[in-house]
Amino acid sequence: MLLIIDDDKAVRASLLLLVEQEGYRAHAAANPNEAIAWLHHNTPSLIILDLNFSLSTTGDEGLRLLRQIKTIYPAVPVILITGWATIELAVRGMKEGASDFIHKPWDNDWLLQSIRTLLELQEKRPDTHSRKKLDEQYQFRQIIGQDPRILDILATIGHIASTDASVLIMGDSGTGKELIAEAIHNNSLRQNKPFVKVNLGGISTTLFESEMFGHVRGAFTDARTDRVGRFEMAHKGTIFLDEIGELDPGSQVKLLRVLQDRTYEVLGSSRTKTVDARVICATNRSLEDMVAEKAFREDLLYRINLITIRLPALRDRIDDIPLLVDHFVANLGEIYNRPNLAVSPGAMKWLQQLELPGNIRQLKNLVERTILITRKDLLEENDFRPNLEVRPKKNAVTTLPEVGSLTLEEMEIQMIHQAMTFHKNRITKVARSLGITRSALYRRLEKYKIPYDETSD
Repeated sequence: MLLIIDDDKAVRASLLLLVEQEGYRAHAAANPNEAIAWLHHNTPSLIILDLNFSLSTTGDEGLRLLRQIKTIYPAVPVILITGWATIELAVRGMKEGASDFIHKPWDNDWLLQSIRTLLELQEKRPDTHSRKKLDEQYQFRQIIGQDPRILDILATIGHIASTDASVLIMGDSGTGKELIAEAIHNNSLRQNKPFVKVNLGGISTTLFESEMFGHVRGAFTDARTDRVGRFEMAHKGTIFLDEIGELDPGSQVKLLRVLQDRTYEVLGSSRTKTVDARVICATNRSLEDMVAEKAFREDLLYRINLITIRLPALRDRIDDIPLLVDHFVANLGEIYNRPNLAVSPGAMKWLQQLELPGNIRQLKNLVERTILITRKDLLEENDFRPNLEVRPKKNAVTTLPEVGSLTLEEMEIQMIHQAMTFHKNRITKVARSLGITRSALYRRLEKYKIPYDETSD
């Protein structure tokens, strides 16, 4: 049973008609007193709540009622709906426990999609925490692991995949965030539609609108042909926004608009387009800390993290290292036509003791480099050792050039060149070692016309 709370008779009638046509049973209340009286005798599965019940447009009445509702039924999802929406009001509502925030006049398809998603997320999660059961039910072939945290993540993915819930994947570099995003898409109802990957850290501020929303010929100096944006490519499918923590404030505003209104304009065109795409974001940064530092918009964070998945670092799941190594060896043995490749027990034990700050990606690179260099079929510890990445000493002394011998700009160019060489063009590592964001590094590479072939992080 859905509960609709709105003081406008026409709105109540419209919403009742909409949800009942979709097969939902619903009840409507005209004010907070009616709603509370009904809630004391009934348990709703979802509530659609207006925020204003008088001439006031502050939303205080609705937020007060939201707090009362959450006291009675803390787990029941609430969709806020108002014609006087502001960003601040949306954030306040989300902090009070609301699940979504929709403006009047609403889009029927969007509202129904939100209702379906929230109701499906409320369904009892099946107890399928054994890897065998999970693999029988879902497509998880590319995700290797038996660690309880990984199994719990896979169970979560299986539970949410069929919904359109926005997902935020958090974890250190190399922990497999893209694989998790692909698994969500491959197990969703959108699996036969596009899965579009976007590395936001690799898009400069000036190109953001063109890359994401497309442009028409003549929109700017170099726009010689029309370009389809990433959101249009992902229509009816899934868009994966990687490195969302690297997005500059101006681009965050533009992204928020398309996520909130599901509309955008192609650069150079006045036509508004609508997008229907599931949004999955990923980052290796703490967005909560960035919000506190005013570096990331709080309203954008609430919009992208209906579901948050936190991936464990490889050091926290060392029992999965043999499984991962065997998987890499089998795949690489097939690629390089070396079917008899194997890793000795001693080497496997040594691999489990490594620090591996680059996580799964670093482990895979280590295994692949070792296979390429050695011609032996049985790989030992001494075969792996020379292929470990050399890390700088923590207390290494750096000698600065004499004052006047270089300008600050020349020093910056030199440091970027050295960092790019040392980290083999791994942009994330280069940016981190220089103490700047990926976006800032890309801007400097562009500014100083420093050529590079980007290596995957």
